[in-house]
Amino acid sequence: MKKLISMLLVLVMALGLVACSSAPATDDKKDDEAKVDYKIGIITGTVSQGEEEYQMAQDLKKEYGDMVVTATYPDNFSTETEQTIATVTNMAADPDVKAIIFVQAVPGATAAIQKVKETRDDILFISGVCAEDPGVIAAASDICLLVDEIAMGTTIIDQAQKQGAKTFVHISFERHLGYATIAARQQGFKDRCAELGIEYVEATAPDPTGDAGVTGAQAWITENIKTYVEKYGADTAFFSTNCSLQVPLIQEVAKYKAIFPQQCCPSPYHAYPSAFNIETKGHEGDVEYMLGEIKKAVAEAGNSGRMSTWEVPINMMMIEAGFNYAVKWIEGDITERCDEEALLAEMKAISGEATTISHYSDEATGELDNFFLILCPFYDF
Repeated sequence: MKKLISMLLVLVMALGLVACSSAPATDDKKDDEAKVDYKIGIITGTVSQGEEEYQMAQDLKKEYGDMVVTATYPDNFSTETEQTIATVTNMAADPDVKAIIFVQAVPGATAAIQKVKETRDDILFISGVCAEDPGVIAAASDICLLVDEIAMGTTIIDQAQKQGAKTFVHISFERHLGYATIAARQQGFKDRCAELGIEYVEATAPDPTGDAGVTGAQAWITENIKTYVEKYGADTAFFSTNCSLQVPLIQEVAKYKAIFPQQCCPSPYHAYPSAFNIETKGHEGDVEYMLGEIKKAVAEAGNSGRMSTWEVPINMMMIEAGFNYAVKWIEGDITERCDEEALLAEMKAISGEATTISHYSDEATGELDNFFLILCPFYDF
């Protein structure tokens, strides 16, 4: 009897510990939502500007409930920075919000973070796809994340050459070319093309945030890709710096049997599903399914081996890894605001051991210890 009573007491104590845990639920989360005394905010674009980020935020909201609060910045963020600032400050006004993940960190993000930190220096800020001067946003945000756009100046051209490219067309517009990292990548494209004997061509599309809007910018892609292929031949690789232009660009490249090394934000979920009308419902997060369906669609278009991307949804990975990192920081498992080793571990848990990060560095700012550049291998369709 004593032995039975002792066993029952141990069981009661164990159940009590589980009930009092403040950690977010994992396997049992769907059946019994965990109780936590903090919230994590996630700010993304709308579906039209960044469907992947938006969907990732909603998925986390669905999984963790009130622990996650979400908001979106305006589509015309370049001219509505005050609205972006208001969105962030309103989120931070909730004292339970202990961390904010901002992907994409569009113009206005730095000012918003600085405004919040005037009264809330306790909030952890993780900013992904940073579109402002690296030195400036790194001084405001605790962690900054970006695909290694500078290294892409080499890797994208190498991939294009592997796919048979003799010409490389870079599609952008004045606002994007004003971003330090995009400008550095552009120079990398030029240099690597010159080294490999690939003709570099600069093409200017309308800015989707300008008067023509997204529709006008997409129409430019539809109307002009054929012209470039006719002029330079099918062994022409195309790359655009803007998310909203990826769907028509993929469609036109496939149609004219040209080359597409990767999107601006490499991921199997970025633009490819919409471009090829691939059903995603019921397959959310199933990367292998998506890779297989895209590969099949590219083959049906007769363009196998000439289109590719990264194997991981990079912007979604930034949010998910940032969220997991924030949870551990809030709960004390991570003790530093910027712990590089812990951050890389969270990324590798999602995107695999091949994931690498490095520090942003340039002559003007030097090396930034909290600004990380991410690089992953290609997946050929």
